[in-house]
Amino acid sequence: MMKQGKLLITGGRGKTGARIAERLDVLEYPYKTTIRNPQAITDPLKEVHFDWYDDSTFLPALHHVERVYLVAPVGDPEPVKVMKPFIEIALKQGVKRFVLLSSASISEEGPVFGPVHQLLKKLAPEWTVLRPSYFMQNFTEGQHAATIARQDLIISAAGQGKIGFVSAEDIAEVALRALMDEEAHNTEHIITGPDSLSYDDVSRIISEVTGRNVVHKSISDDELTRSWLAIGLSKEYAEFMTELDRKIREERSEDLSTDTVIRVSGKTPVSFLQFTKKHAGVWSSIGSDHKI
Repeated sequence: MMKQGKLLITGGRGKTGARIAERLDVLEYPYKTTIRNPQAITDPLKEVHFDWYDDSTFLPALHHVERVYLVAPVGDPEPVKVMKPFIEIALKQGVKRFVLLSSASISEEGPVFGPVHQLLKKLAPEWTVLRPSYFMQNFTEGQHAATIARQDLIISAAGQGKIGFVSAEDIAEVALRALMDEEAHNTEHIITGPDSLSYDDVSRIISEVTGRNVVHKSISDDELTRSWLAIGLSKEYAEFMTELDRKIREERSEDLSTDTVIRVSGKTPVSFLQFTKKHAGVWSSIGSDHKI
């Protein structure tokens, strides 16, 4: 077992970071999570102020740290610009292992997370890149939650393209192993749920479980880009997000089903039907929470 504070979770209140922290609590495994707003810190023993865009927060966050879970800053089309200095400082401070949250849609040669993936392979003694498919939690905590609650709609530009939707808990289990295993993984893990589903399939499952008439509306790429801009994304990042849907629709980029969860964690991945039955009550209340 590691000494206090030897594992740092960036994005500590996001979908995966919070779940990793919960599992570490159960295992009584010491860690620190990062909080961007210092006023929001409630447990100074487990939370530390950190901001990707304020390098004065880097060293304090890295105090006595040997392993780091990396979540890129949300909405930044070139996160390597701020992550590279942090990774270099972390290496100088003795950090040995890095686990990066990336995306199944984005290879190491791809945009956004790709350059960070390449950087870790080049510089880090021990590394893992997690490449999960789309989160099931997007329907309960993310961008689809409010449209389901208010309009019985799921909106995308993915058409009939299929996606290996995966639970954030399952991603966290793989991350946990990558962080804690004695032997470094030194590889990428493409992480999916057990089924590859279209948004129409998802709508049908939610409808059958909840009794609501939820439908999927596939919109144009331009419409989707405008919707991303409307919630405050930059033009470059909005176009990047739309391109992901186009690839799902036209190139089957997320039509995946891997054995990663059970192979790495030993746990059977949650199906979307199981997820929907567990969270059916969520769609009876209006609201959304855009966590990563």
